[in-house]
Amino acid sequence: MANPRQMIGRSALFSDETKMFRTPVEPETGDTVTVRFRMLKRDRARVFLLLDGKEQEMLYVRTSGDFKYYETSFVMPDHMISYDFEIVGYKETLFYNKLGCVESENEYYNFHVTPGFKTPDWAKGAVIYQIFVDRFKNGDASNDVVDDEYYYINGHTVQIKNWDETPKEFDVRCFYGGDLKGVWDKLDYLQSLGVEVIYFNPLFVSPSNHKYDSQDYDYIDPHFGVIVEDDDTLLEENDKENKRAKKYITRTTNKKNLEASNQYFIQLVEEIHRRGMKVILDGVFNHCGSFNRWLDREQIYEGQKGYREGAFVSKHSSYHSYFYFKDDEWPYNESYDGWWGHNTLPKLNYEASPTLYDDIMRIGKKWVSPPFNVDGWRLDVAADLGHSEAFNHKFWRDFRAAVKEANPNAIVLAEHYGDPSAWLRGDQWDTVMNYDAFMEPVTWFLTGLEKHSDEYDSGRLGNGDWFVRNIMHNMSKFQLPSLQSAMNELSNHDHSRFLTRTNSTVGRLSTRGSDAAGRGVKYSILKTAVVMQMTWPGAPTIYYGDEAGVVGWTDPDNRRTYPWGHENLELIEFHKYAIAIHKRVSCLRTGSLKILTGADHLLIYGRFDEENQAVVVVNNKDETRSVVVPVWQLGVADGKGVLKRVLCTWETGYNVGRLLMDVSDGYLKIQVGPMSSHLFIGGKYDYDR
Repeated sequence: MANPRQMIGRSALFSDETKMFRTPVEPETGDTVTVRFRMLKRDRARVFLLLDGKEQEMLYVRTSGDFKYYETSFVMPDHMISYDFEIVGYKETLFYNKLGCVESENEYYNFHVTPGFKTPDWAKGAVIYQIFVDRFKNGDASNDVVDDEYYYINGHTVQIKNWDETPKEFDVRCFYGGDLKGVWDKLDYLQSLGVEVIYFNPLFVSPSNHKYDSQDYDYIDPHFGVIVEDDDTLLEENDKENKRAKKYITRTTNKKNLEASNQYFIQLVEEIHRRGMKVILDGVFNHCGSFNRWLDREQIYEGQKGYREGAFVSKHSSYHSYFYFKDDEWPYNESYDGWWGHNTLPKLNYEASPTLYDDIMRIGKKWVSPPFNVDGWRLDVAADLGHSEAFNHKFWRDFRAAVKEANPNAIVLAEHYGDPSAWLRGDQWDTVMNYDAFMEPVTWFLTGLEKHSDEYDSGRLGNGDWFVRNIMHNMSKFQLPSLQSAMNELSNHDHSRFLTRTNSTVGRLSTRGSDAAGRGVKYSILKTAVVMQMTWPGAPTIYYGDEAGVVGWTDPDNRRTYPWGHENLELIEFHKYAIAIHKRVSCLRTGSLKILTGADHLLIYGRFDEENQAVVVVNNKDETRSVVVPVWQLGVADGKGVLKRVLCTWETGYNVGRLLMDVSDGYLKIQVGPMSSHLFIGGKYDYDR
């Protein structure tokens, strides 16, 4: 008989925001919400829900396996609420919050739920593929930017004719010719990889290869789309005046080209949707570009039929209030405010211009509505928009409302560094690019580098205790709908390629050169990172080419072309297999997370729901070690073959054979090789599909 005076089994205590422990997960005002809590069936204790600080005793409802469950209900009010748990035993009182079992209450780590806050179901755990279009695939040579087409930042445009040439240190006006036709040509490949969502870096008219300096938010850039009418006039060698860049002006301002490019995009989205995939566009609304038709710094719209005067050209421009001018000097006023002082990136002056405000709300709705029907926005430098925090929050509340009214199933996803919680309260962003609660801690733990390859820290390399504390702290800032749809990346267009980071070398293109980005890389570490990416809460996001072995230092070297014809085919097959497991095992998309071990170069965690369990073991130490995994904490029962090892990586390869594993007394006992990762699955799962 259990001793009623024994200490409470802390490792058994569990609750979170998933449907096993809270229903409904995304309640509306007035819904009855049921919250559940788990503890060891042998333990004697009273359990209380502390709802906005008020005690509510939970009642025992059932026993299952090693655990007994308590629950209580409440009616959802019309505002965000906060809760944690109090467990009162004979000898001790404990609390439970997002960090797990703790000695004292700390409201900072409480669970939160906001009535009416939902993120699209398709985005929860979705496999996203990010495409930097100019470097993905050239499908139509007729729309390529050519040499001397126009002048941009200290030089004429350059057409790179060798697809495999690595980027130069200054790359912004160099073009490889990737376009939307190239994306269409490779949809079979993306589908075979298992991609569910395509996230495009900016597609709107813009003079740079990255297109974060928008020229016209209403149209797809014809260099990515379709050029119906063209001009052969290029700039002379020393000419810097784009008002004479007739070829560029025709290509990017002629309405036939613009409408044809939009129509092509409509057809592309229809085809992507037909294949069961979604589309996210990049919205750059904090600033635009100096080429933008509202400003017209380059005078390419001046005097053109169908276009109004830009604010740079005339003080009386209808767009005057869209920008902040420091001086009263017209015509051709160069004193406009630039984001971080960049005159190529004029900051948009929303506070002074209700018309601008309405224009961007219109743009937000336009692209998620028919006939374009995209499935959401990724918002560039979203926290920088406006000139005050209060205004910023107001803008995003209105933007969210506008987008959701037009397309309730669209996602609003922001780029953000730091604590995003002020924007993730259900009335602004759905979620964020997950730097703090995925990319950074994973990178430090596996490589010892930060995400730009600018700093190495041996103290964080393999430090499982630091990893767990850091990532759980940052995950606590998310409500569950945001966490499950957060963009979990290893690489992207702003940071070094993860494969380059595996060499644990500090460097940039300017200091090390392009060849060094591929020296000393460790594919085993990349594969381990992919295993973590496909098994961690959130939406695993692959930066084009990572799956094919592309390397690169931080911007611009991270924007190398996709290596068509000389891909790392083994790495692609590995990604396909890992993605397939992620998509088939329900707990890997929306299940609970339980950290089991965070130690010296060792990380063990589990995911579980009512259908299945997953166990991940990461050993990034250069030696074999014996590991004992307490799988009982995930609800895994004893027995022969109750777990199957479905994926194992090591220094020189990987294995996808299905190895039956025995569990005894609630523990899985295994040996793990050096620099390895292991994925085990239990419960209901179709292994032969």
